[in-house]
Amino acid sequence: MKTVVVVGVGLIGGSFALALRESGFRGTIIGVSSPDAVRVALEKGIIDEALPLAEAAAIADLIYLARPIEGILAALDELDSFVKPGTLITDAGSTKAAICARAAEKIRLGRFVGGHPMAGKEARGAQEADGSLFRGRPYVLTSRCAELEETISNFGARLVFISAEEHDVLVALTSHLPQLISTALAASIATQPEAARVAGPAAMDLTRLALSPYEIWRDIFATNATNIDAALGVFIEKIEGLRAELRARGMEREFENAAAAARGLRGK
Repeated sequence: MKTVVVVGVGLIGGSFALALRESGFRGTIIGVSSPDAVRVALEKGIIDEALPLAEAAAIADLIYLARPIEGILAALDELDSFVKPGTLITDAGSTKAAICARAAEKIRLGRFVGGHPMAGKEARGAQEADGSLFRGRPYVLTSRCAELEETISNFGARLVFISAEEHDVLVALTSHLPQLISTALAASIATQPEAARVAGPAAMDLTRLALSPYEIWRDIFATNATNIDAALGVFIEKIEGLRAELRARGMEREFENAAAAARGLRGK
């Protein structure tokens, strides 16, 4: 692999490029992004040069699609017109079923593997890129590809292999629902203006995700609405259960069950 093209040189795309360099990649990294993004990426040494998509894709061995979901779908519509036979194409989209379905329809010359690094920050942009962003984090792949698996393993990420459909069900619970909970909590706290005066670490920690911009989430909600709705249904049922147990002994059992689940998430 000599030439890697990163389409969308923001936080995730830029971090992928930096992780490549830090893991020993000595080839050329080309950025396809907005003028401001490529300027920052060039200044930080994230990419070696910037090109339009058609020119970059024509010489790529690996294409990494790190745009928002609609941007990834749009790129998949045209990529096969440019790529060499056998070019490896992967993505970092936060939902997988719509993207993988589009790739199956549109990609013939290239080889597509759906991907999703379970890592990020509230801040965006190439200036926030971090080569260690994926280290120790789950990295989902929707199909097997030895070349890509080796590359990502070299980042220190933990590979997880699941179907696109199962991915979307699971991340609705573990990623998309937490965002909505954080958003709802911040909005609830805002109904009491004086609450900010006594807000401690719990409020700060739990509203951290509410800082995320809607632009990141718009496409996620559009492409995973059914699963997110189901996750919200489960959560609302749990909240109503806690409300019913507020003055009853059953609340202790709810805390114990939840603590066990939380320890499981942390591998304890």
